[in-house]
Amino acid sequence: MNNRRDLTGKVALVTGGARGIGAATVAALVTAGASVAVVDRDFPTEAGESARVLMLTGDVTDPDAMAECVQAAVRAFGGLDIVIANAGITPPPGTIRSIDRAVFDSVMAVNFGGVLNIVRAAADEIVASGGHILLVSSCAAFTPGMGGSAYMVSKAAVEQLGRALRIELAAVGASAGLAYFGVVDTDLARHTLDDDPIGQRIGGLLPWPLSRRLPSRRAAELLVRAVRTRRARVIAPAVWMPYFWFRGVLNPIVERRLVHDRAIARIIRDLEEVRAL
Repeated sequence: MNNRRDLTGKVALVTGGARGIGAATVAALVTAGASVAVVDRDFPTEAGESARVLMLTGDVTDPDAMAECVQAAVRAFGGLDIVIANAGITPPPGTIRSIDRAVFDSVMAVNFGGVLNIVRAAADEIVASGGHILLVSSCAAFTPGMGGSAYMVSKAAVEQLGRALRIELAAVGASAGLAYFGVVDTDLARHTLDDDPIGQRIGGLLPWPLSRRLPSRRAAELLVRAVRTRRARVIAPAVWMPYFWFRGVLNPIVERRLVHDRAIARIIRDLEEVRAL
Protein backbone atom coordinates (compact mmCIF):
# COMPACT_ATOMS: atom_id res chain seq x y z
CA MET A 1 0.00 0.00 0.00
CA ASN A 2 1.40 3.46 -0.93
CA ASN A 3 1.03 5.89 1.98
CA ARG A 4 2.89 8.72 0.24
CA ARG A 5 0.67 11.75 -0.27
CA ASP A 6 0.75 13.78 -3.46
CA LEU A 7 1.84 17.35 -2.70
CA THR A 8 0.62 18.76 -6.01
CA GLY A 9 -1.56 21.78 -5.29
CA LYS A 10 -0.80 21.76 -1.55
CA VAL A 11 0.20 24.91 0.29
CA ALA A 12 3.21 24.90 2.62
CA LEU A 13 4.80 27.45 4.91
CA VAL A 14 8.47 27.15 5.88
CA THR A 15 10.10 29.29 8.55
CA GLY A 16 13.80 30.01 8.23
CA GLY A 17 13.29 29.33 4.55
CA ALA A 18 15.77 31.76 3.02
CA ARG A 19 18.96 29.76 3.60
CA GLY A 20 20.41 26.37 4.47
CA ILE A 21 17.98 23.55 5.18
CA GLY A 22 15.02 25.88 4.77
CA ALA A 23 15.95 27.07 1.29
CA ALA A 24 16.65 23.51 0.15
CA THR A 25 13.29 22.42 1.58
CA VAL A 26 11.43 25.19 -0.25
CA ALA A 27 13.02 24.07 -3.52
CA ALA A 28 12.10 20.44 -2.85
CA LEU A 29 8.48 21.34 -2.03
CA VAL A 30 8.11 23.39 -5.20
CA THR A 31 9.54 20.50 -7.23
CA ALA A 32 6.97 18.24 -5.57
CA GLY A 33 4.16 20.51 -6.80
CA ALA A 34 3.43 22.60 -3.71
CA SER A 35 3.06 26.35 -3.38
CA VAL A 36 5.27 27.70 -0.61
CA ALA A 37 5.19 30.71 1.69
CA VAL A 38 8.78 31.35 2.77
CA VAL A 39 9.19 33.13 6.11
CA ASP A 40 12.48 34.66 7.20
CA ARG A 41 13.87 37.83 8.75
CA ASP A 42 15.67 38.74 5.53
CA PHE A 43 16.32 37.28 2.11
CA PRO A 44 19.40 37.04 -0.10
CA THR A 45 19.44 39.57 -2.91
CA GLU A 46 19.19 36.78 -5.48
CA ALA A 47 16.00 35.38 -3.97
CA GLY A 48 12.86 35.95 -6.00
CA GLU A 49 9.16 35.21 -5.87
CA SER A 50 7.27 33.21 -8.45
CA ALA A 51 3.71 32.04 -9.02
CA ARG A 52 4.23 29.35 -6.38
CA VAL A 53 6.73 31.02 -4.04
CA LEU A 54 5.71 33.85 -1.70
CA MET A 55 8.45 35.54 0.35
CA LEU A 56 7.30 36.89 3.70
CA THR A 57 9.58 38.94 5.93
CA GLY A 58 8.88 38.23 9.57
CA ASP A 59 10.57 37.51 12.89
CA VAL A 60 9.48 34.17 14.37
CA THR A 61 9.83 35.60 17.88
CA ASP A 62 6.91 37.95 17.14
CA PRO A 63 3.59 36.08 17.43
CA ASP A 64 1.67 38.84 15.64
CA ALA A 65 4.10 38.73 12.73
CA MET A 66 3.66 34.97 12.44
CA ALA A 67 -0.12 35.36 12.44
CA GLU A 68 0.21 37.91 9.63
CA CYS A 69 2.46 35.55 7.64
CA VAL A 70 -0.07 32.74 7.94
CA GLN A 71 -2.90 34.98 6.76
CA ALA A 72 -0.79 36.27 3.87
CA ALA A 73 -0.14 32.68 2.77
CA VAL A 74 -3.85 31.87 2.97
CA ARG A 75 -4.78 34.98 0.99
CA ALA A 76 -2.20 34.21 -1.69
CA PHE A 77 -2.79 30.47 -2.08
CA GLY A 78 -6.25 29.84 -0.65
CA GLY A 79 -5.37 27.76 2.39
CA LEU A 80 -2.59 26.06 4.31
CA ASP A 81 -1.81 22.33 4.38
CA ILE A 82 1.77 22.05 5.64
CA VAL A 83 3.94 23.92 8.12
CA ILE A 84 7.64 23.20 8.54
CA ALA A 85 8.99 25.04 11.60
CA ASN A 86 12.66 25.20 10.70
CA ALA A 87 13.96 28.59 11.88
CA GLY A 88 16.78 28.32 14.40
CA ILE A 89 20.02 29.87 15.59
CA THR A 90 23.16 28.52 17.25
CA PRO A 91 25.16 30.70 19.66
CA PRO A 92 28.95 30.58 19.99
CA PRO A 93 30.13 27.88 22.42
CA GLY A 94 29.77 28.89 26.05
CA THR A 95 28.97 27.44 29.45
CA ILE A 96 25.81 28.00 31.45
CA ARG A 97 27.84 30.02 33.92
CA SER A 98 29.53 32.23 31.35
CA ILE A 99 26.98 32.74 28.56
CA ASP A 100 25.34 36.14 28.44
CA ARG A 101 21.77 35.73 29.67
CA ALA A 102 20.48 37.78 26.75
CA VAL A 103 22.15 35.36 24.32
CA PHE A 104 20.64 32.35 26.10
CA ASP A 105 17.21 33.98 26.04
CA SER A 106 17.50 34.85 22.35
CA VAL A 107 18.25 31.22 21.48
CA MET A 108 15.20 30.08 23.42
CA ALA A 109 13.09 32.84 21.86
CA VAL A 110 13.97 31.78 18.31
CA ASN A 111 14.42 28.03 18.57
CA PHE A 112 11.50 27.28 20.87
CA GLY A 113 9.40 30.43 21.05
CA GLY A 114 9.53 30.83 17.28
CA VAL A 115 8.27 27.28 16.79
CA LEU A 116 5.47 27.80 19.29
CA ASN A 117 4.50 31.07 17.63
CA ILE A 118 4.12 29.61 14.14
CA VAL A 119 2.35 26.52 15.49
CA ARG A 120 -0.23 28.64 17.29
CA ALA A 121 -0.63 30.99 14.34
CA ALA A 122 -1.15 28.17 11.84
CA ALA A 123 -2.91 25.51 13.91
CA ASP A 124 -6.48 26.47 12.99
CA GLU A 125 -5.69 26.44 9.28
CA ILE A 126 -3.93 23.09 9.59
CA VAL A 127 -6.88 21.58 11.44
CA ALA A 128 -9.28 22.96 8.83
CA SER A 129 -7.29 21.34 6.00
CA GLY A 130 -6.47 18.13 7.87
CA GLY A 131 -2.85 19.10 7.31
CA HIS A 132 0.53 18.41 8.86
CA ILE A 133 3.01 20.34 11.01
CA LEU A 134 6.66 19.25 11.05
CA LEU A 135 8.92 20.64 13.77
CA VAL A 136 12.69 20.60 13.26
CA SER A 137 14.33 19.53 16.51
CA SER A 138 17.85 18.07 16.67
CA CYS A 139 19.78 15.03 17.85
CA ALA A 140 21.14 17.53 20.39
CA ALA A 141 17.74 17.23 22.08
CA PHE A 142 18.52 13.76 23.40
CA THR A 143 22.27 13.80 23.97
CA PRO A 144 24.20 15.18 26.95
CA GLY A 145 26.27 18.16 26.02
CA MET A 146 28.52 20.90 27.23
CA GLY A 147 29.35 24.29 25.84
CA GLY A 148 26.08 24.51 23.95
CA SER A 149 23.35 24.14 26.54
CA ALA A 150 21.14 26.95 25.19
CA TYR A 151 20.80 25.18 21.84
CA MET A 152 20.26 21.77 23.42
CA VAL A 153 17.67 23.02 25.89
CA SER A 154 15.77 24.78 23.12
CA LYS A 155 15.72 21.70 20.89
CA ALA A 156 14.65 19.45 23.79
CA ALA A 157 11.74 21.84 24.34
CA VAL A 158 10.82 21.58 20.65
CA GLU A 159 10.82 17.79 20.97
CA GLN A 160 8.35 17.87 23.83
CA LEU A 161 6.18 20.40 22.01
CA GLY A 162 6.10 18.16 18.93
CA ARG A 163 5.21 15.05 20.89
CA ALA A 164 2.30 16.82 22.58
CA LEU A 165 1.19 18.41 19.33
CA ARG A 166 1.05 15.07 17.52
CA ILE A 167 -1.35 13.67 20.12
CA GLU A 168 -3.52 16.77 20.19
CA LEU A 169 -3.80 17.20 16.43
CA ALA A 170 -4.65 13.54 15.91
CA ALA A 171 -7.83 14.08 17.89
CA VAL A 172 -9.02 16.75 15.44
CA GLY A 173 -8.03 15.19 12.14
CA ALA A 174 -4.59 16.71 11.55
CA SER A 175 -1.05 15.49 12.30
CA ALA A 176 2.40 16.55 13.46
CA GLY A 177 5.89 15.12 13.43
CA LEU A 178 9.48 15.81 14.46
CA ALA A 179 12.75 15.90 12.56
CA TYR A 180 16.01 15.17 14.36
CA PHE A 181 19.23 15.88 12.50
CA GLY A 182 22.82 15.46 13.58
CA VAL A 183 25.29 17.97 12.21
CA VAL A 184 23.95 19.44 8.97
CA ASP A 185 26.50 21.05 6.68
CA THR A 186 25.21 24.63 6.76
CA ASP A 187 26.84 28.03 7.26
CA LEU A 188 25.41 28.01 10.78
CA ALA A 189 27.15 24.75 11.69
CA ARG A 190 30.39 25.75 10.02
CA HIS A 191 30.43 29.07 11.87
CA THR A 192 29.94 27.31 15.22
CA LEU A 193 32.11 24.22 14.78
CA ASP A 194 34.71 25.24 12.20
CA ASP A 195 35.30 28.97 12.59
CA ASP A 196 35.34 29.05 16.40
CA PRO A 197 38.57 27.53 17.84
CA ILE A 198 36.85 26.01 20.86
CA GLY A 199 33.95 24.93 18.68
CA GLN A 200 36.48 22.95 16.65
CA ARG A 201 37.60 21.15 19.80
CA ILE A 202 34.02 20.40 20.85
CA GLY A 203 33.11 19.16 17.37
CA GLY A 204 36.21 16.97 17.33
CA LEU A 205 34.94 15.05 20.37
CA LEU A 206 32.02 13.61 18.42
CA PRO A 207 33.22 10.23 17.10
CA TRP A 208 32.69 9.03 13.57
CA PRO A 209 30.11 8.22 12.27
CA LEU A 210 28.15 10.52 14.60
CA SER A 211 30.27 13.40 13.34
CA ARG A 212 29.28 12.78 9.71
CA ARG A 213 27.66 15.89 8.28
CA LEU A 214 24.37 15.71 6.45
CA PRO A 215 24.12 17.83 3.28
CA SER A 216 21.34 20.45 3.39
CA ARG A 217 19.77 19.00 0.27
CA ARG A 218 19.54 15.55 1.84
CA ALA A 219 17.98 17.03 5.00
CA ALA A 220 15.41 18.78 2.80
CA GLU A 221 14.59 15.56 0.95
CA LEU A 222 13.96 13.84 4.27
CA LEU A 223 11.71 16.66 5.49
CA VAL A 224 9.59 16.51 2.36
CA ARG A 225 9.38 12.71 2.60
CA ALA A 226 8.29 13.05 6.24
CA VAL A 227 5.54 15.45 5.15
CA ARG A 228 4.40 13.08 2.39
CA THR A 229 4.21 10.10 4.77
CA ARG A 230 3.24 12.03 7.90
CA ARG A 231 5.79 10.13 9.90
CA ALA A 232 5.98 10.70 13.63
CA ARG A 233 9.72 11.28 13.35
CA VAL A 234 12.67 11.36 11.00
CA ILE A 235 16.20 10.87 12.35
CA ALA A 236 19.28 11.42 10.20
CA PRO A 237 21.95 10.36 9.68
CA ALA A 238 20.48 6.94 10.50
CA VAL A 239 23.40 6.13 12.80
CA TRP A 240 21.71 8.36 15.39
CA MET A 241 18.62 6.14 15.54
CA PRO A 242 19.93 3.67 18.17
CA TYR A 243 20.91 6.63 20.35
CA PHE A 244 17.37 7.97 20.10
CA TRP A 245 15.80 4.68 21.16
CA PHE A 246 18.31 3.80 23.90
CA ARG A 247 19.07 7.25 25.27
CA GLY A 248 17.74 6.29 28.72
CA VAL A 249 20.50 3.72 29.02
CA LEU A 250 23.25 5.50 27.10
CA ASN A 251 23.03 9.00 28.54
CA PRO A 252 23.94 8.14 32.17
CA ILE A 253 26.97 6.24 30.87
CA VAL A 254 28.04 9.06 28.56
CA GLU A 255 27.42 11.71 31.21
CA ARG A 256 29.58 9.83 33.73
CA ARG A 257 32.38 9.60 31.18
CA LEU A 258 32.16 13.28 30.31
CA VAL A 259 32.25 14.32 33.97
CA HIS A 260 35.60 12.54 34.42
CA ASP A 261 37.10 13.38 31.02
CA ARG A 262 40.13 15.68 31.42
CA ALA A 263 39.91 16.94 27.84
CA ILE A 264 36.32 18.01 28.48
CA ALA A 265 37.32 19.74 31.71
CA ARG A 266 40.03 21.69 29.86
CA ILE A 267 37.53 22.81 27.21
CA ILE A 268 35.06 23.97 29.85
CA ARG A 269 37.75 25.93 31.72
CA ASP A 270 38.98 27.47 28.48
CA LEU A 271 35.44 28.42 27.50
CA GLU A 272 34.85 30.20 30.79
CA GLU A 273 38.20 31.95 30.58
CA VAL A 274 37.66 33.10 26.98
CA ARG A 275 34.10 34.31 27.56
CA ALA A 276 35.21 36.20 30.67
CA LEU A 277 37.68 38.31 28.65
